[in-house]
Amino acid sequence: MDATARPARFLTVMEVANLMRVSKMTVYRLLHSGELPGLRVGRSFRVPADALETYLRSAVTETSRSA
Repeated sequence: MDATARPARFLTVMEVANLMRVSKMTVYRLLHSGELPGLRVGRSFRVPADALETYLRSAVTETSRSA
């Protein structure tokens, strides 16, 4: 492993909802639609922190373009 590589960090649906200030159902909708990438671990979902950052950056960009 590269010395500069950082380990992947995964967030729970509740953590994502709290960070985005939305409901858990909104996060589940984003996961099921494929808008937000996630991994299924048993019956739970985990969202890579990098994927959330990418999603939020693209959402801000899309919003600013439409305004």
